[in-house]
Amino acid sequence: MLPVCLLGAASLCAAQGWPAKPVTIVVPFPAGGTTDVLARAIATKLGPVINQSVIVDNRPGAGATLGAAMVAKAAPDGHTLLMGAVHHTIATSVYKKLSYNFQKDFAPITTVALVPNVLVVSSTRPYKTVADLVADAKSAPGKLSYGSNGNGTAQHLIGTQFQMISGTNILHVPYKGSAPLTTDMLGGQVDMSFDTVTPVLPFIRQGKLKPLAVTTAKRSSALPDVPTMQEAGIAGLDIGTWFGLLAPAATPRDVTEKLNREIVKIIHTPEFQKQMADIGAEPVGNTQQEMARQIAEETEKFAGLVRNGNVKID
Repeated sequence: MLPVCLLGAASLCAAQGWPAKPVTIVVPFPAGGTTDVLARAIATKLGPVINQSVIVDNRPGAGATLGAAMVAKAAPDGHTLLMGAVHHTIATSVYKKLSYNFQKDFAPITTVALVPNVLVVSSTRPYKTVADLVADAKSAPGKLSYGSNGNGTAQHLIGTQFQMISGTNILHVPYKGSAPLTTDMLGGQVDMSFDTVTPVLPFIRQGKLKPLAVTTAKRSSALPDVPTMQEAGIAGLDIGTWFGLLAPAATPRDVTEKLNREIVKIIHTPEFQKQMADIGAEPVGNTQQEMARQIAEETEKFAGLVRNGNVKID
């Protein structure tokens, strides 16, 4: 009898031989941010399932595009994955000379979670509401600053939208990730951020940061008493952040399908669901096709927002 591989099922052989070595999840931000937290949550549970180590490799820089470029050029064998995010659908319009095409050079696996963004300020700031902050920003244009996780990230675009709607002028200060941004905000070097809930939630609970509004149409289950931007008087601002896993585009279909099956199972376990609730994330676990549609739709949506907001690399 001929081996299965000789019967024309090369992709099946690829799936049967995977993983042949440790799997690496590239995180395009420093340790400590939401992307990193979610990648490590998946890695911890995926390793025992596939009987291989799953390593998280932080490669920050250039608004999450450096890590993405690394994975786009990696061997398409299922051993190098990207923990991608909404930032990559925005970067497509902001960065004009990317070395990769996010829709063509990656194979979606699944969206892991959605996380609302939240406008936070240091507890030492006098603001109690968004209206207080807007009034101060208007009294001295350019005096206040907001930090983001880098040019072309969701935080950058949310800050731009916030200024357009509120009629304010606030200085944008890009960082490489949430950890250095939050450190500077606590230290008074930057006035506010529109970061995801996950990295700032511990500081909110400790009373070191004050949440003024979430940037999604729905309130966050982790911050049920915090109003939405709409409720706070900033009409039309509805942007959250999704995070998901992708592989290089030429990765065998059977490998990406197996990854989807195993990771979706993990996402739907009660343990993982509770873990996500604790950090303010909403678990997803969709199909590869659904994630591909999500990426296509958001790339088009954010291209319009980038044009209207005249978002440029600072």
